Amino acid sequence: MIRNCLSLRPACQGARSVLPRSKTSLLGTHQATTRFAASHYTSTSSPGPSRFYSVTSTPASPLTPRQRLSAARSVRPRRNQTPVRYCSYRNHKMCRTHAQADVASGVNIQGRELLPTNVIPRHYHITLEPDFQKLTFDGTVVIDLDVEEDSKSIALHTLEIDIHNAKVTSGGQTVSSNPKVTYNETTQVSTFDFDNAVSKGAKAQLEIQFTGHLNDKMAGFYRSTYKNPDGTQGLLAVSQMEPTDARRAFPCFDEPSLKAEFTVTLVADKKLTCLSNMDVASESEAKDGKKAVTFNKSPLMSTYLVAFVVGELNYIETNDFRVPVRVYAPPGQNIEHGRFSLNLAAKTLAFYEKVFGIEFPLPKMDQIAIPDFAQGAMENWGLVTYRVVDLLLDEKVSGAATKERVAEVVQHELAHQWFGNLVTMDWWDGLWLNEGFATWASWYSCNIFYPEWKVWETYVTDNLQRALALDSLRSSHPIEVPVKRADEINQIFDAISYSKGSCVLRMISTYLGEDVFLEGVRRYLKKHAYGNTQTGDLWAALGDASGKSVEEVMDVWTKHVGYPVVTVTEKDEKTIQVKQNRFLRTGDVKPKEDTVIFPVFLGLRSKDGIDESLTLDKREDSFEVPSTEFFKLNANHTGLYRTSYTPERLEKLGEAAKKGLLSVEDRAGMIADAGALASSGYQKTSGVLNLLKGFDSEKEFIVWSEIISRVAAVQAAWIFEDKAVRDGLEAFQRELVSARAHQMGWEFTENDGHIEQQFKAMLFGNAGLCGDEKIIAAAKEMFKKLIAGDKSAVHPNIRGSVFSMALKYGGKEEYDTILNFYRTSTNSDERNTALRCLGRAKSPELIKSTLDLLFSGEIKDQDVYMPTAGLRSHPEGIEALFTWMTENWDELVKRFPPQLSMLGTLVTIFTSSFTKKEQLAKVEKFFEGKSTNGFEMSLAQSLDAIRSKVAWIERDGEDVAKWVKDNKYSA
Repeated sequence: MIRNCLSLRPACQGARSVLPRSKTSLLGTHQATTRFAASHYTSTSSPGPSRFYSVTSTPASPLTPRQRLSAARSVRPRRNQTPVRYCSYRNHKMCRTHAQADVASGVNIQGRELLPTNVIPRHYHITLEPDFQKLTFDGTVVIDLDVEEDSKSIALHTLEIDIHNAKVTSGGQTVSSNPKVTYNETTQVSTFDFDNAVSKGAKAQLEIQFTGHLNDKMAGFYRSTYKNPDGTQGLLAVSQMEPTDARRAFPCFDEPSLKAEFTVTLVADKKLTCLSNMDVASESEAKDGKKAVTFNKSPLMSTYLVAFVVGELNYIETNDFRVPVRVYAPPGQNIEHGRFSLNLAAKTLAFYEKVFGIEFPLPKMDQIAIPDFAQGAMENWGLVTYRVVDLLLDEKVSGAATKERVAEVVQHELAHQWFGNLVTMDWWDGLWLNEGFATWASWYSCNIFYPEWKVWETYVTDNLQRALALDSLRSSHPIEVPVKRADEINQIFDAISYSKGSCVLRMISTYLGEDVFLEGVRRYLKKHAYGNTQTGDLWAALGDASGKSVEEVMDVWTKHVGYPVVTVTEKDEKTIQVKQNRFLRTGDVKPKEDTVIFPVFLGLRSKDGIDESLTLDKREDSFEVPSTEFFKLNANHTGLYRTSYTPERLEKLGEAAKKGLLSVEDRAGMIADAGALASSGYQKTSGVLNLLKGFDSEKEFIVWSEIISRVAAVQAAWIFEDKAVRDGLEAFQRELVSARAHQMGWEFTENDGHIEQQFKAMLFGNAGLCGDEKIIAAAKEMFKKLIAGDKSAVHPNIRGSVFSMALKYGGKEEYDTILNFYRTSTNSDERNTALRCLGRAKSPELIKSTLDLLFSGEIKDQDVYMPTAGLRSHPEGIEALFTWMTENWDELVKRFPPQLSMLGTLVTIFTSSFTKKEQLAKVEKFFEGKSTNGFEMSLAQSLDAIRSKVAWIERDGEDVAKWVKDNKYSA
């Protein structure tokens, strides 16, 4: 799944927004400027002809639920107890050390809420009939069960479902035609009790008739609205099950290890298209003149991957892949804008088949643009769902960064078809196995498909920095994080599972070699196809392929929070001393927090090349180098750590960069490390500002991107400080970027490369937003022409920057013009850009207008965060955001229930930009006494982020003020 991930880099500087592939940036800048930055058109009422799937790998699960149960019987329950399911921890060591207790019709192991294991689901036949008038759906589910223990009850998950009746049968006989149904709201478990026991070893069926709600929460089976070409409102019934919302759509055993086969029947008006994971098996007449569309039986899969869509849809199709590939969109969207994603999907599927050594096992691949979608995309097997902006691309109105974002989202979701769908983690603490690998695969495949994009360079300033930023907080968590409740699971879809997970994989692929790494991946997928795994299964396959003790090395990285800072000193001309310690952004590591010794791959760069053989596997050690005249650790920054050099060595590395001895990745990574180390007290901030000043002759986009980001980080921390210092930092930034911005210009031609387009756009936006008069004048002239009706006056690459300058240096007229642009545009990318910029206006009247939009009904709930982006660029907006949150808290919780992901995101947006002790206290006081279940992790991380800025300013406030004055950036 692609999350709408957070970028905590400030929106105020026009810097690259940092958009993880998975799932549009909730906290990104006004315009995405980075990586994340023979068909025909058909109007359809039928998904097409029946197709059959075949598989080329024998289904094999190394540890099925039945086997797991058997393995656990050394801790056998008493005869009258419900048996316990053991999962996730290898050999069940953790499960055995604590008491197991039946809790609320579920099993509690280490506090984890699991269903009893007396029955195991094997097949579901789901029939659903949505009612677009009542906004409900009627359903029937028939579940085929294996009975593992003599049973008089069956427990499964339901949420916001009304059960009308149920029936239990076995061996052709009715066991109970009216079982007693009880519901536990805490665990979301419905239990069906009956008098006559079903015997162990028998087959049984549970049939349930129910009604559900086509909710507006973007979870389960829900409704999505769109505007028809004639201006009327259209309605879709769509689904989003991950992580634990299949239970909103149908009663089910909603745990990833309980894989089953699924047969789906959708009943709908004949004019509507019905889609599910599989191809159509049959279509028949139903009551009231409707049709019943039944899909072929799926292979074994987890409940969170089940998907269905009902509504009016158009599609385009290609047969360039072995099975048909389609892109669907509702009326009102130009279906031809799906052409890029369609063709890319066909090529990517063929590529992944070759790389992974297993054919895509389903008979078709559909991708669909959903108008209301909480995430960026979701990898449902055979039916991937997307936000409109992450699937449909109009290259005439979208910039290079948007194209890159779309490509990587598509390739991320298609990687999941193998890594996550075919082979699935057995519990949510292994989420990173899904998301970390899909993130890595999207970078890997994007580099193959578009080498000119140089994505591994961008990786250092994007994915790696996102991982290092979040994991530098005390409130971070391990990659393999224990999760117990449903409302905890959503919180780990974050930069640790995605970015740090993918960084660990990149680190091990570099260590083993890419070919060996991929051979291990192929062995892993083939061995565990259609089954569930734990992290150790991947390490075992990589170890088998490489002959190395991978698990011993990598377990430290996945089971422990944080990462080290590696401090380097020079003993003599050929020897360096290297020491590792836990790195925290707040700079206050306690001894008890610094006990883990990470295996650090040093990646030594010297004039002789790169030596990948050196590993620091103790607290401190000495290493020989060819010469201390020139060396650098963490070559190309494939390692997951910060490196702290002496000021003298840092100066020498700066000279080496100018001589061309360092790669682009090395230069960008070195700047990132220096900035992070200054913020945590390892270096003085003035030293980093001097380092950045020395890079004024730099020519590469990625390095400039990191330079700008590090200046922006200082500005964000100092945003509530003395205006003279803030103005001085802005003047410094202007001096850094203006000359190069003027040199590169802001005219775009067809001859501009993908990176050059983004480079021009970044420099133009940054120079203008820090006061470059020439660029501001150019932006105003473009804006004037746009208002006059010339839409071509503003190139898509700089649309957000032009809007932002119009708002920062303008007033109500400009605000109203951009708001009207949002209201009248039919392109999602254009509309999103306008929304993200509105908060730049900082008069009290316009701040209020922006905040009033959030609950006005004019913007979709999925986009409620967008107008807040610009508000975080100035002190007035940051204060206003928090005040608005406190005044509208009850409505926020109502609209965005804590068990879903959006509320945690909004809490981060509304609180994390503060920098003062008194502001920190204000946030803590507001949440004191309130339940934070469902967003406690987001809140803790926001508070840590504020504390880190408070500590930074306390340490270096005077240092920065003096540097600004000494360098004549302020009076």
